[in-house]
Amino acid sequence: MAVRPDSIVERLAFWGIPLAFGVMGLKLLAWYVTGSVALLSDGLESTVNVIAAFVAYFVIRYAKQPPDADHPFGHYKAEYLSAVLEGVLIVVAALLIMREAIGAISAPKLLDAPVLGLAINGAAGVINGLWATLLIRIGKTHRSPALTADGHHIMSDVITSAGVFLGLVGAVLTGYAILDPLLAILVALNILYQGWKVISHSLGALMDRAIDPQEEDALKKTIAENAKGSLGAHGLKSRRAGPAAFIDFDLVVPSTMTVAEAHRICDRLEDAISKVVPGSVTNIHVEPESEQAHGVRISLGRRG
Repeated sequence: MAVRPDSIVERLAFWGIPLAFGVMGLKLLAWYVTGSVALLSDGLESTVNVIAAFVAYFVIRYAKQPPDADHPFGHYKAEYLSAVLEGVLIVVAALLIMREAIGAISAPKLLDAPVLGLAINGAAGVINGLWATLLIRIGKTHRSPALTADGHHIMSDVITSAGVFLGLVGAVLTGYAILDPLLAILVALNILYQGWKVISHSLGALMDRAIDPQEEDALKKTIAENAKGSLGAHGLKSRRAGPAAFIDFDLVVPSTMTVAEAHRICDRLEDAISKVVPGSVTNIHVEPESEQAHGVRISLGRRG
């Protein structure tokens, strides 16, 4: 089952690798020409981007493999593992930055070649901003957790770079060299927060989080509109795994209904659900009206 155009997601993940190397090079060059601890912290975070780009590419390739005997529900959750790893790497980068910044507070120094260094760092920030916007948009459209997490991480890098730029301009204009390491500490705290967000979101998905409330409301409405001929539905359960969504519920039918008639209702429901929840895998348990209902009932309105 093709749940997303994998070639688009995989291609973006691949080109993220050389782009991450290029941006890291620019940021480290900006640090080299200025000696700024804040710019060094920005460059160190970019090393995480490089590692994350490699991991995201290989995980996305693995996650698109079809279901097999050992993984009958597919390999989609591998992307969440990539996102968790990226979050851990973000936290490690923040701790390294904190160490460099605290060491520089006791001996702050003004920047060398500040205009050139800030211009280089600014160019890297613009490249990152455009790339992050593209990754987030494509990642959300095609439900790729690894691509979306990478995009949000890079976007946090853009915000960090903007803060560093403004802070260092202030340090140059005022002559207060201590603003450089203090700014680096603020950068590290922001990166820690971003890392925690990536980790917590991905862990929630690994624990079989249900589909979004808006999707669930649309799903219930679709079931109600397309279950004509049945007596009701109940016990709706769902879980999201990257681009796929697994949906289960019970469908109550009259005891006199034939298997063929019940099967036609299920086919109609599955087709309708796939349009409302793209990438859905739906399992419907048909039971006669004499069975004891369990789970939350889905109102069908007046029976058609």
